Amino acid sequence: MAPAQVICGKAASAQIRERLKTQVAQMKERVPGFRPGLAILQVGDRDDSNTYISMKLKAAAEIGINANHIKLPNTATEAEVLRCITVLNEDPAVHGFIVQLPLDTDKPISTEKVTNAVAPEKDVDGLTSINAGKLSRGNLGDCFIPCTPKGCMELIRQTGIQIAGKKAVVIGRSKIVGTPMHDLLLWSHATVTTCHTKTEALAEEVSKADILVVAAGKPEMVKGEWIKPGAVVIDCGINHIPDSTKPNGKTVVGDVAYSAAKERASYITPVPGGVGPMTVAMLMQSTVESAQRFLEQSQPGKWSIQYNQLSLRTPVPSDIEVSRSCVPKCIGHLAREVGLLSEEVELYGQTKAKVLLSTLKRLKDQPDGKYVVVTGITPTPLGEGKSTTTIGLAQALGAHLNLNVFACVRQPSQGPTFGIKGGAAGGGYSQVIPMEEFNLHLTGDIHAITAANNLVAAAIDARMFHEQTQSDQALYTRLVPLISGVRKFSDIQIRRLQKLGIEKTDPGTLTDEERNKFVRLDIDPATITWQRVMDTNDRFLRKITIGQSPTEKGFTRTTQFDITVASEIMAVLALTDGLGDMRRRLGKMVVASSKKGEPVTTDDLGVTGALAVLMKDAVKPNLMQTLEGTPVFVHAGPFANIAHGNSSVLADKIALKLVGQEGFVVTEAGFGADIGMEKFFNIKCRYSGLRPHVVVLVATVRALKMHGGGPTVTAGVPLPKEYTEENLQLLKIGCSNLGKQIQNARTFGTPVVVAVNAFKSDTEAELQLVIQLAKEAGAYDAVKCTHWAEGGKGAVALAQAVQRASQEPSNFKFLYNVELPVVEKIRIIAQQIYGAEDIELSSEAEQKVLVYTKQGFGNLPICMAKTHLSLSHDPEKKGVPTGFILPIRDIRASVGAGFLYPLVGTMSTMPGLPTRPCFYDIDLDPVSEQVNGLF
Repeated sequence: MAPAQVICGKAASAQIRERLKTQVAQMKERVPGFRPGLAILQVGDRDDSNTYISMKLKAAAEIGINANHIKLPNTATEAEVLRCITVLNEDPAVHGFIVQLPLDTDKPISTEKVTNAVAPEKDVDGLTSINAGKLSRGNLGDCFIPCTPKGCMELIRQTGIQIAGKKAVVIGRSKIVGTPMHDLLLWSHATVTTCHTKTEALAEEVSKADILVVAAGKPEMVKGEWIKPGAVVIDCGINHIPDSTKPNGKTVVGDVAYSAAKERASYITPVPGGVGPMTVAMLMQSTVESAQRFLEQSQPGKWSIQYNQLSLRTPVPSDIEVSRSCVPKCIGHLAREVGLLSEEVELYGQTKAKVLLSTLKRLKDQPDGKYVVVTGITPTPLGEGKSTTTIGLAQALGAHLNLNVFACVRQPSQGPTFGIKGGAAGGGYSQVIPMEEFNLHLTGDIHAITAANNLVAAAIDARMFHEQTQSDQALYTRLVPLISGVRKFSDIQIRRLQKLGIEKTDPGTLTDEERNKFVRLDIDPATITWQRVMDTNDRFLRKITIGQSPTEKGFTRTTQFDITVASEIMAVLALTDGLGDMRRRLGKMVVASSKKGEPVTTDDLGVTGALAVLMKDAVKPNLMQTLEGTPVFVHAGPFANIAHGNSSVLADKIALKLVGQEGFVVTEAGFGADIGMEKFFNIKCRYSGLRPHVVVLVATVRALKMHGGGPTVTAGVPLPKEYTEENLQLLKIGCSNLGKQIQNARTFGTPVVVAVNAFKSDTEAELQLVIQLAKEAGAYDAVKCTHWAEGGKGAVALAQAVQRASQEPSNFKFLYNVELPVVEKIRIIAQQIYGAEDIELSSEAEQKVLVYTKQGFGNLPICMAKTHLSLSHDPEKKGVPTGFILPIRDIRASVGAGFLYPLVGTMSTMPGLPTRPCFYDIDLDPVSEQVNGLF
């Protein structure tokens, strides 16, 4: 018979590569910027592995695959290898992933454990137990096949012979070649026998084979005379044997005696040039197939996220009952759904997690999504549902419109939770869950702020005490102590010297005058603006005397406690854009003035680094979820009067990257548009550099009736009939406040969508009147919302309006230039936002303007501290007051946070407890550990 035809693997692989190149080009054309990604993980530095990897990288580059070679040293531990695998598993840019074997390591590493750690959907080598199991069960369309057997099958098919019904023999039983080759032939309907080096009468078995695949690793083990005439022979072996005719003294042969076998077989693969090139080609083919699956299963930029189905009840149960009616997803699962890597997430149990700031660095090139701020009209003391609307809108955009969306909300203080107001997780079927976790402790951020704030307070009083009781020399000796016989300035002390203009680093070279300047902050007690804080409503801490112990030697002073969320550190947390920036802001916080009128900062106190350490975890946003499974960042909760009342810049920035260009981030601004929204634009957006696409203005019929002249609304007291019965005249008059707040929002050049938050006592005529008047006042759109009772379903119309409005051109602009004089900036806000005729500064406020301007703080933005219950300074003046003079009682500085805050009237920074606080109803079931009585 004629000699066998040679099956050339090089030619076949070249054809496959050309086909793959075309497929990759088509993928790129369909999805601009997309490239299939292959990762090759190598442990150690074996020469043969380096050669194989080089071949794979070259082939990938030729086809258009983005190949990444990750090389770990041979000292890498198993845990380090597994961590690296986890990162690659979670990288959405990696579609194929192989671990180069064998592992070249001097550490005990389980190859089985390592290969099985590769995600099955990326295991293009087909070596995981899951892929092997699917292959053995015949699920060939739902698994990856090891590359060498896959290449062998391709070569067999190229011969044109019919595999079905043929007798096939496979010599070798490794999981890389032999075993999967057996399965492939079997599921192609051949009758398969697996042999190995221990098989008796091996020659007899081989002689029966119509198809022979040899992968034994023994040079020329299969003799030519064993071959059945006309058989197809596939030789997978690569063996080196001595050959004196070769320059290197050896030659490469297969597992089959090629020359003799060629005389009997009909087709045969050469070694080299047969199976080898096909192995690399099949790796590339599997990578391209994986990339195609990725594109089919997930639209680029779209999350693969599962939303919860609500079981709505009428009437709507209590918030805590609703919260517990839905089982939250494991927070780690939600994190993966929204594109976070496991190394970017720190789990705090099953329902909350912190997200690392490294996420921003990874996503720096990702375009931002659409930015939406939720604000409201001037509210009643009951609030008008901004938080509920924020959550309802997010649920509608995500679960009902199938858009990527994040809600970003503030973390509530525990003071109101145990006092009178209750929580801030939203309400009804638009909540953040679990609400107990949301309202109690969360991940400890507020406690970290409490500790940091009170460390500053302790440092102030301790420093004054020590300066009053010690000489310059004693202070210097203790501030720069001898350690191992050497005095050395700490880094923060070097910064203080530089601030003083002392360019010295050797403690022994300071003059007496320089030592005096260095050790004495000389704080004027009357100028101290820094207070101690705690996260509990306690009216008896509003004014206290400290230093009454005999050990303080009579150095007493009057001070006070604020609630923690009023701390400047909370405002710093909310406005910072990273650890470095936070550390800088913490160091710039001014706590008092010296007796010479110079600002004294936390950096002067030497406490900046310690504050950064206390805040290093608090700076990471907290991940939670809504009832419907929409992701939520809960981060920072500054007061909306003496601070800016918005959640953190960092949460917004990370969320905007995660949602992608077509996604939405919905955040909330505290109080009415005249306060929270104005500060959101002029302070938060100024520092963050972010620009909003839409303002959602929440209005309620009851609040508008109040502005129309309705009776006083008091928390805990039933609403008067004016609010529970239809009254279109009262409502129409009150809509003047809505019109003014729409005008305020449009002043910043951003489209406004009015969300009319419907209550069961509202009539359809009342709701339609509000919608009509809102549009007439300049709103882009106005819609009725029932998200409290229906969840995201009740905010679909709002979500659609927001989506349309986000397409409108934005002409965003700030209200004022920070370079303007302090008084002029205050006047602009008062006249353009509040409607005041003018402002009037007290003598104390005028003096502060001079001091802060002199100290270099005159160019900071303005954060007005006034009542939220009226556009004016008088909470009794409803609607749209005019002709009033806005009194500025005092001006204070939050230099670290980055704003000046004028006080309009008296601002309480420590709430008190009512006669019957909420804590009467709160209890813990010791058996179930369930919190009861919480809202």
